[in-house]
Amino acid sequence: MSAEIINEISEFLQKGRAKNVKKLVEEALDQGVNPKEILNDGLLAGMMIVGGKFKRNEVFVPEVLVAARAMSAGISILEPKLVEVGNEPIGKAVVGTVKGDLHDIGKNLVVMMLKGAGFEIYDLGTDVDADTFITKAEEVGADVIGMSALLTTTMPNMKDVIDELNEKGLREKYIVMVGGAPVNDTFAKQIGADYYTADAPSAAEVAKEAVLKRKSA
Repeated sequence: MSAEIINEISEFLQKGRAKNVKKLVEEALDQGVNPKEILNDGLLAGMMIVGGKFKRNEVFVPEVLVAARAMSAGISILEPKLVEVGNEPIGKAVVGTVKGDLHDIGKNLVVMMLKGAGFEIYDLGTDVDADTFITKAEEVGADVIGMSALLTTTMPNMKDVIDELNEKGLREKYIVMVGGAPVNDTFAKQIGADYYTADAPSAAEVAKEAVLKRKSA
């Protein structure tokens, strides 16, 4: 029975049906299904399927956003239960669009996919300066700093964050990831970032692999 309801949660999430997801999560909890199972095999698995379809151009940004909303609706019901069973996040990520840049659709997708990969997220919003990224990362004990830029004119502000990390002797502490339409692998290497990814699902996969690799080292 639990497998059936978990499949339904995943399917409704993929369709972006937040009300159904919320109701089914409540039902699953009432039936005594393990909250971690609901999270991993229902919500996160569904979101990863959506992410895969997005990468293959089978669905587009609006579909990803409604699926992400459905996931958030389910997580809001699950959160108190996950705390009770001591569900540890895979890692912590501080994410934002860099100083001077107010674009947030790409950044919001990355936030959703990172949540879907099991990260605890601190979303700093847009127009974020180097100090804010670093102060927040230090405050929460982040594993990942993720920066987005959509304007070529704001791309150098990514380098400012990395330069400041180096100046403060903190660079080795964090996995630094960059992305956004004008950003590419060459630029990421030039400024000393650890990873560049072309889309939100890849960002989540790379972040997860990098954190797990670092933790097992």
